[in-house]
Parts: sequence; C-alpha cells; structure tokens
Amino acid sequence: MSLKNRLVAVGAIILVVVLAAAAAIIKIPGQEQQQEGLLDKIGKGKETVLVWYTDEALTAYISSAAVAFNDDPENKDVRVIPVLESGLEYLENINKASVNGECPDLYIIGHDSLEKAYLAGLASEIEIPAEKAFTEAYPEVGLNAVTYHDKVLGYPFYFETSALLYNRTYLEDMAAAQLEAEADEAAALKAEQELAENGPEEAEGVIEETEPVVDDRVAVENRVSMLLPQTLSDMKEFADTYDAPEQVEAVFKWDVTDIFYNYFFVGNAMVVGGEAGDNTANIDIYNLNAINSMKMYQNLNQFFAIDTGEVEYNEILDDFIAGKLVFTVATTDAVAKLEHAAEDGLFEYEYGVIRTPDIDENTPTRSMSVTNCVVVNGYSRHQEAANAFAYYLTHEAAGNLYARTGKVAAADGIDYGYENLAKFAEEYARSIPLPKMIETSNFWVQLEIAFAQIWDGANANKQLKQLSEQIMTQITGQPYTEVEIEEAVEETQIEYLDEETLRKEALSEE
Repeated sequence: MSLKNRLVAVGAIILVVVLAAAAAIIKIPGQEQQQEGLLDKIGKGKETVLVWYTDEALTAYISSAAVAFNDDPENKDVRVIPVLESGLEYLENINKASVNGECPDLYIIGHDSLEKAYLAGLASEIEIPAEKAFTEAYPEVGLNAVTYHDKVLGYPFYFETSALLYNRTYLEDMAAAQLEAEADEAAALKAEQELAENGPEEAEGVIEETEPVVDDRVAVENRVSMLLPQTLSDMKEFADTYDAPEQVEAVFKWDVTDIFYNYFFVGNAMVVGGEAGDNTANIDIYNLNAINSMKMYQNLNQFFAIDTGEVEYNEILDDFIAGKLVFTVATTDAVAKLEHAAEDGLFEYEYGVIRTPDIDENTPTRSMSVTNCVVVNGYSRHQEAANAFAYYLTHEAAGNLYARTGKVAAADGIDYGYENLAKFAEEYARSIPLPKMIETSNFWVQLEIAFAQIWDGANANKQLKQLSEQIMTQITGQPYTEVEIEEAVEETQIEYLDEETLRKEALSEE
C-alpha cells in the first residue's frame, strides 16, 4: 500500500474505533462460529493464542512459526492459531471482538495506529521475560516506533523505508573510463619527460609499458565509492559531468508525487512529535533548515524537469530495470523486483543501494519509515503466552521472514540474503518513524500538497509557514500565527540583482 492510501485508511480508523467503543455489544456475523471452529481444532487442555493479521503474504511465515513455537517443549501447554482477517474496519473488528470476549490475543498493525489502539484499550504494555534481551533485539528506530508516552506497546516486526537506488554497472564503466584516462594522461606526461631527458626510444618504452587499470577491481571499486553522490549538490554535479550511454533518459528520477519518496528532504529539518512521534508539544515544521531543504527540492525540478503528471513509482522502477535511469529513490520491494528481473534476463546490470543524499554538507536528510508491529491485545486473557509468541515471531524466527514473505524484518542482526537489503536496514536505522498522533493525522496529506506546490514553483517559505500555522492551530485549538523567517539573499542572487540594476541604469541614460 502506498503511503497516500495508508493515510486515508488510518484516517478512517480514527472514526471507527470511537464508534466501535460505543457500540461494542454488536455481534460480528459468523464470529462465534469461527472461534468455535478454531477451538475444535485446538483440542482441550491447551492455552489458546489467536493471532490476527490482514496480509495474506504472511500466512506461510506465521503458520510455520506457530508450529515451531508449539513444538517447543517449553510451550507444550500453548497452541498458537493464526487468523487471516479482512483489512476493512480491521481495528474496529478487533475492538468489537475484544469487548465481546472473543478477542485476538495478538494482532499485526502499522505502528502509526498504536495511539488509537491504546486509547481504545486494545494495546497493552509488553511484558518481556527477564532472560530476553528486548532492547538488544531491535534497532532504536523500531523501539521508538512502538513506543507511546514511554510505554512499549508492540514488537517491531517488519519495516518499509526509502533509499537511493543506483545502476552500479554505469558507475563502474564511468570509474574505469576515468582511471584509464588518468593513466593515459600520466603515461603521456612521463613520456614527455623521458623524451626531453633521454630521447624518443625511452619515451616510446614508457607508453608501451603502461598497464591498463580498468582490470584493477580495487581501483574501480574505490572510484565508484567516490562517484556516489553524498549530497544533492553532488548529484547535480554528477549529472552535469556524466557522459551518459544512449539508452539513459535521465540521471535522477523519482516519484515526486508521493510523500514517502520525498520526505527525506525535510526528515531531519522538521520535528513532528519527536523521535517516537507521540508528543504534540514537540512540533517544529517551519524553520530555516526546512525552508532551505525545500528550496533545493524546487531547484531539482528546474534541474531534472520531472513531470508530475507522468511519473509513478512502478513505472520509474521499470525504467530503471530497462537501464533508462542512473539513480532513483526506491523502497525495499525494489530488491525482489530487480532480482527476479535479473533471473528472467530482463535486467542486465548490477545495482546498489545507499542512503538518501544530504541536501549539502551541513544539511543532512532523513527518510521516513513505517514499522508493522505485533501488539498484545489489552483484552487478552493469555498475556504471558501472547508476549512469548510475539517475541518469537518478530525476533527468534525473523531470519526466515524475507524468504517467506518478501518483507524485511525489523529485528537486529538479520542475514537477509541480499547485501542491498542490509543497506535498506541501515537506512531504516537512521530513519524517522511515521508519527502516531491523532491531532496531526492530516499533516502528511497537507505536506504532500505543499511539496507539490513548491515543486511547481510556489514560495517555500510561505508554503511551510501556512502549513505550520494550520497544524499548530489544530494542536492548540486556537488560531496560531508563525513569525515570518527572513532569509538571507544568496550571493549569486545579489550579483544578478546588481547586473540587472546596472542594465536598467544604462538604459535610462540612453
């Protein structure tokens, strides 16, 4: 699901949970029969733990983990049963079933819905046995994602974030060409020296003895590392100097219509709820770093000229596979798509993943992330067993998650089988989780609108000021006005203004 669709769904959940709490006595058709059928399968004498989830891709993994967990002698009195549920009104149905005493003990949900779940009584603070190293099992970003007002309400399960995808073959070719040109230049210079000092025969020998460096893999690898853009200024310089192959249509292209692929521009400049995304007192949307970051974003439209009416993530990924792009911003799904394309002979290149580039040397960027987590239902009568299986599912068995589901585990120390997935995990570790606050639930839609307007030429300062005032008005409950930030005029702009003034003065004198 794209972030845009996800946000619409989350907005709907806010309403349905409130309504469900008021109408919890309503029975869900077929719910009793489903639970009775499950209990028949379980048999008597077992403590039953029901796990609800909505993504069918998880079925094989959860079922396998449940069997392994059930077979462990330590869990001989526990039986775990996975239940695939519809994603429609998911949290509402959990609420209804819970109040009716037919609740799931565990369920899987996006971390950004944790506040809503907790306020509805559907999420309890987790209880980890003393021998389990919980804080060492998951990265800090995952722990922040599942924390609400200092309470850990879930187990980080799998994540999504964005990073920079690049065509490694193109960069290796560029690196080899540069090294060869440098070697030729060095040989020519040395030959000139030999010619001047020892005559033409010695000079000819220098040229003949010069070995090509294109076969030196270490030198090529080192040069590729140097060519990879660390900042967006580097990206522009790369595009200016790159001698692109004929099939390359763009050096850098990404889905500028989706906030998930754009947010890294302001991810380190804006604060929306703090590291855990749960503090309405910690909001800083309108600031100089954010303005400058959005001005760079706007500048890239002038530089790369991406038409918002003709850009879509999957189509961009297809163009990357076809060798039409050198760089793009992608999510973890790109790895499986590229690997499958390579197996089918449709992708003829090597590729790599690195962190999203900074704005410049002094202005870092930070991607957004979403962590799907396993939550212990506050209504569950099997809290200890539910916690034990949640930890097993998200940590002890997580090494098999990607192979079975294509989803990237949030646990630490996972061997995903692909180096580029590990690069996404590195990006996840430095990302900022999507906030949980109900008061700012429309922020992402409004920010996406601001991005679109700024991309098309609107003033970044004014757009961010308006956005901040709107969100702060929602949070404080009263009209809020930001003090306008005065920006320093750049030297290049001053020079332009001086030249324009001189031109006008010359015309007036004529």
